[in-house]
Amino acid sequence: MAQLALNRFKTETIVLTTSDQTIYTAPTGYTGIVLYAHVTNVASSSSAASFTMSHVRSSTTTEIVKDASVPVSDAYIPLDGKLVLQTNDSVKASAGANSSLKVLLSVLETAN
Repeated sequence: MAQLALNRFKTETIVLTTSDQTIYTAPTGYTGIVLYAHVTNVASSSSAASFTMSHVRSSTTTEIVKDASVPVSDAYIPLDGKLVLQTNDSVKASAGANSSLKVLLSVLETAN
């Protein structure tokens, strides 16, 4: 049987839409630690864009931020520390409108 790698670093990126999108899910056998999260508004218009980011465990969804506003050509950092995700926990996000919000997550996966 192959042994799991003790630690794996990952970077996840996604462009947000109005649909709830899964950015990252902690895989079986690992705990995911979100080290950094960053949402950037790359729109060419002059209006801010909003987004909601959530932690999901089974049927429980907990908002990390709800309807946070990101000015054009600026960024928002939704986490003030690290977020620990148990196996199958997810981070999801959606935008208030199909604007140009991009999300970047830096994750450390560590074997259970």
